[in-house]
Amino acid sequence: MLHPLDQGLLAVQAAFPESQRESVADWPLGRRNRALAELRCACFGRWLRGWTACEQCGERLEFEVDGNALAASNVGSTDESIEVQGDVFRLPTSRDLARIAGEHDPSAAAVHLLEQCMISSTPQDFGVRRLDEQRWTKEELDAIGERMAQADPLAEILLHFDCPICSHAFDLCLDLAAFLWSELEGRAKRLLRDVHTLASAYGWSEAEILSLSPARRDFYLAMVRA
Repeated sequence: MLHPLDQGLLAVQAAFPESQRESVADWPLGRRNRALAELRCACFGRWLRGWTACEQCGERLEFEVDGNALAASNVGSTDESIEVQGDVFRLPTSRDLARIAGEHDPSAAAVHLLEQCMISSTPQDFGVRRLDEQRWTKEELDAIGERMAQADPLAEILLHFDCPICSHAFDLCLDLAAFLWSELEGRAKRLLRDVHTLASAYGWSEAEILSLSPARRDFYLAMVRA
């Protein structure tokens, strides 16, 4: 089974032939997510609907996201960089995320991500900070993260939830690649079931069934199931 990062890259390259001339893995995350949002709207319509469970009580909480708004969002360019206290960083990419996918400690993952994205830096003042200490303080990490979010606002799609049962409030990151891939898999499975139903009823080949328009295919299915 493909990793969600690979699923997202494969979907973009399949849907946008012009992207095959580039390395989508090196696109800023916001650019990749905007392409995924455009693809999702083209395949399934404007609204992304789903649900999650409350982190505290397990209550089912539904959400609805405007895919058109995501597709219209500003995204970071490949040559965009940010500077925080003398350190210069490029925007994170899917390739960067793949390199830290096995890191289970969120703090360590954040540090390793920044190390990969750092273009240049000022020399460390080892008279103040010991050699075995982390390069950036928590406050500096937060500042860098905030600047990256401002430069590429679609890189991370955060959904806010307020549980009506226990009043617990929390944020959840929407993995657009995994969300879209799940919908594509669901549609593919339904289409295969439809092919099986019509082939069994009429003896048509798969190619003949798939050549039918969706409206005609649904009409025949309704007659079979009547």
